[in-house]
Amino acid sequence: MLVSFLVLLVISTAASVLVLRQVLLSRIGDQVETELTDQVDALRELAGGGDGQAPETVDALFARFIQENGALPDGALVAFIDGQPVEQSVKASTDSGLYESVLRLGATTEPRTGDIDTGTDEARFVAVPVRAGDEEGVLVAAALLGAERDQVESAVRIAIGVSIVVLLMASLFIWLAAGRALSPLWGLSRTARTISESDLSQRIPVRGRDELAELARTFNGMLDRLETAFANQKDFLTDVSHELRTPITVIRGHLETLGESPAERREAIAVIQDELDRMNRFVDDLLLLARAPRPDFLRLRPIDLDLFTNDLFAKARSLGERDWRLDGTGVGILVADQQRLTQAVMNLATNAVRHTREGETIWIGSSMVAGRARLWVRDDGPGIEPAEQARIFERFARAARPHNPAGDGAGLGLAIVKAIAEAHGGKVELDSRPGVGATFTIVVPAGAEPEADE
Repeated sequence: MLVSFLVLLVISTAASVLVLRQVLLSRIGDQVETELTDQVDALRELAGGGDGQAPETVDALFARFIQENGALPDGALVAFIDGQPVEQSVKASTDSGLYESVLRLGATTEPRTGDIDTGTDEARFVAVPVRAGDEEGVLVAAALLGAERDQVESAVRIAIGVSIVVLLMASLFIWLAAGRALSPLWGLSRTARTISESDLSQRIPVRGRDELAELARTFNGMLDRLETAFANQKDFLTDVSHELRTPITVIRGHLETLGESPAERREAIAVIQDELDRMNRFVDDLLLLARAPRPDFLRLRPIDLDLFTNDLFAKARSLGERDWRLDGTGVGILVADQQRLTQAVMNLATNAVRHTREGETIWIGSSMVAGRARLWVRDDGPGIEPAEQARIFERFARAARPHNPAGDGAGLGLAIVKAIAEAHGGKVELDSRPGVGATFTIVVPAGAEPEADE
C-alpha cells in the first residue's frame, strides 16, 4: 500500500512538472511572437502614413523604421528589397547564427510566422511584405528563444528540487502514518502466531476507534469465544469421562466378582443391565444436545395447547406418588414440536419429583398470552439458592437438595430443557427462593410456521 501511494505520488508529480514546462515554453513562444507582430504592425501603420507623412520609397521607409525601433534583445530586424538586405538591426550574438538564418527569408511574398533553427538555438520569426508607392519589400523580425527557455528550464529544475523534497517528506509521513495505522495488523499477526490449543490468553492491544481498532476488538472477541469454547470442551470431556467411568467401574467390578451360583449371576446381570441402561440414556442425552442447534432438530406442527397440557398432566402423574394438580390450561394453537416439548416438560416434572417427598404437591399448567405460550412445572420443595439458579442449566450441573444430597442423574436434564426451548426461539424462566419451592417455565412463541414433511 505504501509503495502504491508513493508510485502514484511520483507519477502525478512528474506529470505536473512536465505539464508546467510545456505551458511555460508555449507561453514564451507566444509572448515573443506577440512582440514581433507588434513591430511589423508598427511598420504597416508607418507605411500607410500613420505618422502624417508618407515616405517616398520602401528603402526610406525601412531606414526610418529600423532607426526608430531596432531589434528585440537577442533578436534581429532585417529589411529586404528584391531579396537583398538593405537595412538591419541585429542584437543577437554573431555566433548564434540568427542573422544568417534570417537572410534565407528575404524572398517571402506572403505574411509568415514560425520557428527557425539557427544551428545553435531556436528562434521565432515574423515576415511581412511591405508596399510603399510602386515599390515592395519584406521586413523580417526574429528573436532567439534560448534565454527565455533557459529561464524556464531553471524554474523547472527548481520545481523538481522542491518536488523531490516534498516527496521525501510525504514518504516519511506516509511511512509513519502507515506504520501507526497497520500496527494492529502486525499485532494481529504476532498474536495469531503465539496462539496454540493450550494457550488462548493472548490479546491485541486496542488503541483508537478506527476500522483497524474495530478489527482488533473483533479479533479479541473471537479469541474470547474460542477460549470459552475450548474451556467448555475441556470441562465437557472431563465430565463425560467422569460420568462414564462410574458405570464402567461398576460393570467391571461385578464381572470380576461374578460368582458361579445362578442367584449371584442374576443379581450381577441386573446391576450390569441397569448401568448399561444408564450409560445408554446418558449417550442419548448427549446426542440430543449435540443435535439441538441443527435446523432439522424440530418438526413443527399445530398443537392445541389445552389438550396438550392435559396430556402432559396425565403422563406426569405416572412419574411418582405426588399430589399432582393441574394449574390451569391455555387456550390457543401453538406451532411447535410436540415430542420435544413433551420431553422438556417431562424432564421438569422428573426434576420436581426428584426434589420433593411423597405426597408433596406438584403443579403443571399452561397459558397463552400475547402470542407466547407458557408451560410450567411448579413444586413446593426446598427451592434453589440464588447462586445456583443460573448454573443449574449448564451441562452436568447439579443442585444439592435435602432430598437429593448427592445430586442424582447426569446433570443434563435442565440443559436439555433449555436447548429445546431455545430451538423453538424461546427460553426457560426460573422463579425460586429457598424454602418456598421452584417454578420452571418454558416460554416459546406461538406463531411459527410449520415445516413440511420430508
